[in-house]
Amino acid sequence: MIRDAYSIALDPLLPWWLIAALVTPFVLLVGYALVRRARGALLRLLAGAALTAILLNPSLVQEQRAYQKDIALVVVDRSPSQTLENRAADAEAAVARLRETTPSFEDLDLRVVETRGGADHSEKGTQLFDAAREALADIPQKRLAALVLVTDGQVHDVPGSARELGITAPVHLVMTGDPAGKDRRIMVTQSPTYGLVGKSVDVTFQVDDLGSEPLGVARVVIRRDGEQVADIDAPIGRPQSVPLDIVHGGQTVFEIEVARAGQELTLANNAAVFTVNGVRDRLKVLLISGEPYPGERTWRNLLKSDPSVELIHFTILRPPNKQDATPINELALIAFPVDELFDIKLREFDLIIFDRFQHLGILPDEYFQHIVEYVREGGAVFESAGPSSAGQFSLYRTPLEQIFAAQPTGEIRTQGFQPQVTPVGLRHPVTADLLPIGQDKPSWGRWFREMPASSSRGVTVMSGVDGLPLLILDRVGEGRVAQLFSDQLWLWSKGFEGGGPHAELIRRIGHWLMQEPDLEEEDLRATVIDGRLEVRRQSLTTQAEEEVTVTRPDGSTETVTLRDDGRGRATGSIPAAEQGLYKVADGTRQAFAASGALNSKEWSDPRASASLLQPLVDETAGGVQAVSVRGQPTWRRVPVGGTMAGSNWLGLRQNADYTVTGVTNMPLLPAWVALLLALGLVLLAWRRESK
Repeated sequence: MIRDAYSIALDPLLPWWLIAALVTPFVLLVGYALVRRARGALLRLLAGAALTAILLNPSLVQEQRAYQKDIALVVVDRSPSQTLENRAADAEAAVARLRETTPSFEDLDLRVVETRGGADHSEKGTQLFDAAREALADIPQKRLAALVLVTDGQVHDVPGSARELGITAPVHLVMTGDPAGKDRRIMVTQSPTYGLVGKSVDVTFQVDDLGSEPLGVARVVIRRDGEQVADIDAPIGRPQSVPLDIVHGGQTVFEIEVARAGQELTLANNAAVFTVNGVRDRLKVLLISGEPYPGERTWRNLLKSDPSVELIHFTILRPPNKQDATPINELALIAFPVDELFDIKLREFDLIIFDRFQHLGILPDEYFQHIVEYVREGGAVFESAGPSSAGQFSLYRTPLEQIFAAQPTGEIRTQGFQPQVTPVGLRHPVTADLLPIGQDKPSWGRWFREMPASSSRGVTVMSGVDGLPLLILDRVGEGRVAQLFSDQLWLWSKGFEGGGPHAELIRRIGHWLMQEPDLEEEDLRATVIDGRLEVRRQSLTTQAEEEVTVTRPDGSTETVTLRDDGRGRATGSIPAAEQGLYKVADGTRQAFAASGALNSKEWSDPRASASLLQPLVDETAGGVQAVSVRGQPTWRRVPVGGTMAGSNWLGLRQNADYTVTGVTNMPLLPAWVALLLALGLVLLAWRRESK
């Protein structure tokens, strides 16, 4: 729209200070004459004004102005809470009303921006103003008619003031949803990140009935890794603390769910999911060395270097059948506390290691039977065989044979050999990662002694001379047993021929014996990382592809194909945008993963409310229209400075911004006309004074 506008401009012939110096004395003299009522004073004043006009050189300016259309920016909230009630339909109707109204205003354009702020980042809540700032960057502020927010009001990135947005136009809230809605939620107010295995952790949560008086109790169910462990009545509106047991190492997923209330906007906040990492306090290890040898210190150094290990070490320097004249005080021996170790305090140990131990009558068979029962009830034994293991003093001639998966043949091989990882060992989590991916043959140093054995059960993960079993892992009852048929591990620690991964091997064997979940040979794991559900299936069997079923937080299911990497792990992933508990099943095992923040801002209060945006609306003289109560507002164009909102209408500021496309200057009083006028007035004044 182009219009003409007129104004008067001055283009002085002399500097302003010189004009002022000339005019001021004249004004004073004429003023004095007027006070004295001298004849012709008024005519002289008019003549002076004409001369002054000549000096000011006035002109009439005609501008051709192209008026710019104002812009109304509409930001539509598409976050998850907008799916409740009729909010999505209300938002569509609000945008439609604006689109219908805009053509009736010739000087107005409409821009609509939609944002899913909060859909992928529930821990941040609904984020609308990032999208608003990006859109405002392309709009000249002199042309902004209004910022219209179509949302339920639960916005969590509201700026402190309009100045931060850099706008002066009104901010209007078209609020979707019923402000009188009610909802029940559960929030975990205190939960630990770590817990000791075998101990309990205290978790505090609170049930709130939003929009209602906090009265009565609510039924709360607590699940651990999908299994229900508690069912309690929790007071509404007050914190409730409960102890939860940590039964295994690694990640434990807890789910706390409250029963639904009579009136609920959503069930998305009726459950809270969190994880606790189980760690062991201090592993109590009993190491019994049958006799001094170079590898004894290797074992001791490995175990002592781990601050989480409490080591008790005994070396049998003089067994009962060895008699010599060396005094006891010179040997500095302490009495071997057989009764205390293998009867009274046996179950206090997490792991018992027999290192080249010989059965020389030190332990009666009764105590060996105690060890058998200890393993079957969940204990762990690691036997590192020596040359005596093949003879008459072997541990395999004791009740321990009940828990050993292999028996020595009686031979001793003393030739050099390079320990190998067996095909099944390349898939077992204890030994799979000892070799880099793509490398099946090791490059580490040789050993020079092995005690051949025949295995009847268990898993042989490493082999030695001629493919004979070297390292066997076995499960016995609730416990576990590992057997190493060589005493040459210490050569790797000395770096012989490049050494080998002795520390990593022993650490992994120990953690497997301690039943660490990360080293389970048959396992299913699920975690949510960067918005994706990562599924890992660990197995000793070979399958190119495997399918698992994923149950999302909303109850829907999806099949995920896992692909084997050749080292016992099959992995797959799917997007996991929803917050809550994901369940993964392969037909035999289940895994659980928690997604999103512990207490999501998006669902912390799903009721429609203007409280968060009201300060910004008030600062900019905007308005709030709850469409579920008052219906859709009407829209008006309001000049700058006018009232921008009413009971059922909202205003769009009329800025009247323009650009100048052309300018024409015309002298308002030509100099020769002003000069003739001044001379005429002077002559009239002279004639008047002469009478």
